[in-house]
Amino acid sequence: MDFAFDARTEELRGKLLAFMDEHVYPAERTAEEQRAELPSPWHIPPVVEDLKAEARRQGLWNLFLPDERYGAGLTNLQYAPLAEITGRSPHLASTALNCAAPDTGNMEVLTLFGDEAQRKEWLEPLLAGEIRSAFAMTEPAVASSDATNIETRIERDGDEYVITGRKWYISGAMNPNCKIFIVMGKTDPDGADIRRQQSMVLVPRDTPGVEVRRAMTVYGYGDELHGGHAEIVFDRVRVPVTNLIGEEGGGFAIAQARLGPGRIHHCMRLIGMAERGIELMCRRAVSRTAFGKPLAEQGVVQGWIADARVAVEQLRLLVLKTAWLMDTVGNKGAHTEIQAIKIATPRTVVALLDRAVQLHGAAGVSQDTPLAELWAAARTIQLADGPDEVHQRSLARREIKQYR
Repeated sequence: MDFAFDARTEELRGKLLAFMDEHVYPAERTAEEQRAELPSPWHIPPVVEDLKAEARRQGLWNLFLPDERYGAGLTNLQYAPLAEITGRSPHLASTALNCAAPDTGNMEVLTLFGDEAQRKEWLEPLLAGEIRSAFAMTEPAVASSDATNIETRIERDGDEYVITGRKWYISGAMNPNCKIFIVMGKTDPDGADIRRQQSMVLVPRDTPGVEVRRAMTVYGYGDELHGGHAEIVFDRVRVPVTNLIGEEGGGFAIAQARLGPGRIHHCMRLIGMAERGIELMCRRAVSRTAFGKPLAEQGVVQGWIADARVAVEQLRLLVLKTAWLMDTVGNKGAHTEIQAIKIATPRTVVALLDRAVQLHGAAGVSQDTPLAELWAAARTIQLADGPDEVHQRSLARREIKQYR
């Protein structure tokens, strides 16, 4: 295993680091100021479009997509250090580069499973950054950690599907520019194979019967720059059968194909969030004095910073190994490592950011630093794309199986 950055990765890293310094970090404050003048909290500040235009001009666009027909054609190993950099300002930087979830996963689904008409109508404007999208899978009435529990019905009626159900925490759906939902539901609820009961269909936002009912908060945050998180009701929504993605009964497999890259992308960005936390810890430690000496000379603070550095270096190596395996033996061959990083990374980064908050005192929980929002985002990843306990269960079974 060789994790040295190749020439293309080094070139993109240099451009992206400069882009963050010159454009993204200054835009964080600008975005907050502009939001006060927008028609609603869900409208995107104009500075975001400026960032997108500049990123596209510099060739920092669709870096996440390995298919050269549509994206940058980078391997997972090449993309990992770039996603880490965007994680330092996760909502703003990822959006600027058209590398923000859930659009990334939806574009991957359309690339892999969509037909030509679906790609023309929805993938192309997503790739161009002209529209946004959402992925409607999680439901409030069932344990969504087990995707086979999904109750939303997708029933065939002639040349149409009729969709009935209720979803929540549908990321990005509050954004007025979110034009299309990928909805997962059951087309064969009584089928013998519980993993062949589900299908996915494309549902335009303006279809009659679609009600974006309310915004859901995450630890009190609206995640407005990310497009928020919505509760959505589908009341006998009708779409053409041509809106089916792949085949009937293929929804569970498509979801698994979508979530594999999504999990490692989350972990890549989390490392960047941790690095931002370490930077803020160090800046605070050298600028504050308590009990007669700088915080940087207090033994407990030194311990926190040293432990943080060790933890990040360990996580980065595990993520890079996982990326390398995904590139060389495929997602199935890297299943153990994907689950390992999904367990280890958010848990470790949450603890690190918690220390950073503590070091900042009241400022750490305020809106004057990004730490509280970073902590909330990291903590949420312990639930998103499968909670820790589901991955632990699966990973343990795989380990134990060797000894049965």
